[in-house]
Amino acid sequence: MQTLTNLNQRVATVCRTTGETDVEVSINLDGTGVCHAATGIPFLDHMLHQIASHGLIDLDVRATGDLHIDDHHTNEDVGITLGQALNKALGDRKGIVRFGNFLAPLDEALVQVALDFSGRPHISYGLQIPTQRVGTYDTQLVREFFVAIVNHSLTTLHIRQLDGINSHHIIEATFKAFARATRMAVDIDPRRAGIIPSSKGVL
Repeated sequence: MQTLTNLNQRVATVCRTTGETDVEVSINLDGTGVCHAATGIPFLDHMLHQIASHGLIDLDVRATGDLHIDDHHTNEDVGITLGQALNKALGDRKGIVRFGNFLAPLDEALVQVALDFSGRPHISYGLQIPTQRVGTYDTQLVREFFVAIVNHSLTTLHIRQLDGINSHHIIEATFKAFARATRMAVDIDPRRAGIIPSSKGVL
């Protein structure tokens, strides 16, 4: 695995190659929402566009994988690599707001995401997606994607579904809420410039 980070900006590129997948993710936390996603999984590409657009994060995600088996490995490894890129772009996390919370409606669906770039990976996942698939995408992979991000960006993440009966709406509301909560948390707090946002002095 090769990792490159520009220390003058909150950007990172991570390349991860295994016997199952080859993934490259570039991220700019201070972007404008530009996204290029080519994972071979159309629904995942659509969700990555939600993260970029609503998080104002520039993303370039390229992946090839063993899709002839199923989408699981590629989906998970994109999450892993995105989590690693997010962690690298955050650096020592000095000056960030750190916490983010957003409640996203999408038609009948309503999903809340609260997160903390705490340095401690944890996920509480409360989605109840009524169908096994959206198009060809296995809806069980939503949880696997966020578990991968959490473990490799060292983030505490809580996802709560307050309403929703349409699987596409529930999942998309989740990604939009994650994007907006992330945008809030990675913003620089002008009152904390250069200071790690923890009473312990370390994350």
